[in-house]
This record gives sequence, structure tokens and C-alpha cells, in this order.
Amino acid sequence: MALIKCDFYSDTLGLSTSMHVILPQQTHTQIGMQNVTGQGLHPTLYLLHGLSDDDSIWLRRTSIERYVANLGIAVVMPQVHRSFYTDMAEGGRYWTFISEELPTLARSFFPLSHQREDNFVAGLSMGGYGAFKLALRKPEQYAAAASLSGALDMAAHLKNTEGSALQQAEMQRIFGSTMAGSENDLLHLLQESEQGQGLRPLLYQCCGTEDFLYEDNQTFRKACEQSDFELTYEEEAGAHEWGYWDTKIQDVLKWLPLSKRD
Repeated sequence: MALIKCDFYSDTLGLSTSMHVILPQQTHTQIGMQNVTGQGLHPTLYLLHGLSDDDSIWLRRTSIERYVANLGIAVVMPQVHRSFYTDMAEGGRYWTFISEELPTLARSFFPLSHQREDNFVAGLSMGGYGAFKLALRKPEQYAAAASLSGALDMAAHLKNTEGSALQQAEMQRIFGSTMAGSENDLLHLLQESEQGQGLRPLLYQCCGTEDFLYEDNQTFRKACEQSDFELTYEEEAGAHEWGYWDTKIQDVLKWLPLSKRD
């Protein structure tokens, strides 16, 4: 595998930012690794970070590079700060960045496939929210999406007055005063998708039963099971921590609908 730290300028954000990218590389003499790559452009997993993290975190906390070595896929890990993958009410246009500019730039820099069946998105916590928002709002771009311990009911969180004044102010800067029924409300997006006749990405959802976001995940799961989306749901004992996510990202990789290539 090749690992690339890519620093670049975003016109959408109006600033320099970064992403880490894992690219398939066929090797024959590397000890302890079985690397695979196919012909042509690479299938791609966009792997999203959580609220307190950055584009390096999946590499630092898991063995993601080793896990994908024999799959022949690229992994793009972008930086979005604490934006919730949203065009912020007071701040950067991170939704536009992640949904439009980033894939275009990444494909201009690296040999990545633009075919829907070759593109997937996954993330943890805030990144799980971002992954499902991409799947629901951009179903023509992604064949599958996975949420690990995702913050999937943000409308309920914004109604919650138990958070500190600082936390509440941050949420206001990101989402503004309206969440329920908006384009940032996953439950609303799910309901809208049910009423349409569009594409349906495969969805994978997991959460530990001791996770503080467990109720969020139950709410989304029940809503999704009443829809016509194909949902794979898994839960077991686990908290909001990297030991759990390191295990579950391996399950996500096994679940991805990767097509066989020569």
C-alpha cells in the first residue's frame, strides 16, 4: 500500500486543508503483507473522522492500512474539523466541500473510480452522521454507507438543554436555529427518501450497548426498518471508544459490496 499525506487548497472552504489517502499497490516481496490492486481506477472508501479528531486519526488508532491491503481499494480520509459535515450557519461550507469538491479533487490527484458501484462512505460518531447524510442526500454517488456509533438523531440533541452553554452555542453556529425537518436531519431525509423512487444505497449501522449514542442509533434503526432501505444492523457490548471501532471497521470492510476485478 502507498500512504500519502495530501495538503491542498479548498476553494469551497477558502483555506488550505489536508487528507490522508491509502492507495493499493501490488507487491511481491513485502514481508507480512498481502497487497492487491486491480486494473484501472480504484474503488474508494471515504472514511470520516469524529468530532474531536482529524484526517490522521483512523491511521493512528486502527490498522486500517493493513485491513484494506488485500481488498484493492483506496481509502480517502479528509479533514473537516468540528463541522458535522455541514454548511455551517456561521462558518465553512463543509457539506459542499465533502459532497462535491473533495471527490472531484481526489479523483484529479489520484486514480480513483467515479462509478457509483465503486464508491462507499463510512465514519464514526460525527463521521457516522456524515456518512449517512452523504448516503441519503447523494445516493447517486455511493453504493453503500456505514455508521459506527453515529450521532444519528441530531434534532433530539439540539432540543436537549443539558449540554453546557458552550456546547449549545457551538451547535447553533453549525446548524443554526432549525434542525428538525431540515436537510441536516437524518430522520427527515430518511422519510423523504421513502417517498421518492430514487436509488437506495446499502446501509450498515452498529453501536455498542454502553455507548451514550445508543438511543440515537435505536431511533434511526427503527425509522430505517420501516423504510425500504436495506439496513444491516449490529450491536453488542461496547462503549464510545477505539477498541470497539477498530473491531467494527473490519466488519464494515467485509460487508462492503466490492465487485471482483481482474
